[in-house]
Amino acid sequence: MASSTVENYIKKIYTLQHDKGDGGTVAMGELASVLGVAPGTATSMVKSLAKTGLVSYVPRVGVELTEEGVQLALLVLRRHRLVELLLVEVLGMEWHEIHEEAEALEHAISDRLLEKIDEKLNHPKLDPHGDPIPSANGVIASRSLVNLDGCGVGKRVRIGRVENQEDDFLKYLDANSLVPGKELTVKSKDVHAGVLWIEFPGGNEMSLGMPVAQKIGVEYCD
Repeated sequence: MASSTVENYIKKIYTLQHDKGDGGTVAMGELASVLGVAPGTATSMVKSLAKTGLVSYVPRVGVELTEEGVQLALLVLRRHRLVELLLVEVLGMEWHEIHEEAEALEHAISDRLLEKIDEKLNHPKLDPHGDPIPSANGVIASRSLVNLDGCGVGKRVRIGRVENQEDDFLKYLDANSLVPGKELTVKSKDVHAGVLWIEFPGGNEMSLGMPVAQKIGVEYCD
């Protein structure tokens, strides 16, 4: 089993590649920044990972995962997201409380326990934030989501994923019922003011700043 440090690096590289949308190369400065380490520290670790075959590293260009690295990243994500769902669904924790707990537990769970958790939760597809849970054989489902700020006026949508998972942001969404599975309609937009107005089933309305709406992924209901 890989060390927690190795798994953290692999998971972060995967996430950064995924965020690019094309699985491209991750710059060392970018990787060091998200890990909170010095660039030299990140480079030394990546060189070690390259020797194990988990990543491909090109000096002054960056790093990307090999197929073996991708499979390890998906396993770590599977552990993390199943643990997050367990903490919410079974232990009753709030979704803004679970990330750090899952970060610690994801490295300690055996494959046997992981599958017991998966069975207990009835083989879920999504974690509490709407992120897809990789399958046991390393397959992660693709989804057709758009950011809420890009939806047309009059469109009825369902929240599918929350991109910003920081505590304060999640608390704000929770307080306003902006959670995965919630349906709403975009009533109007003011691009110049950076505001849009939404309506929930039942008629309640609220305004959202575009920066908030940009972090909410939705799917069309119609």
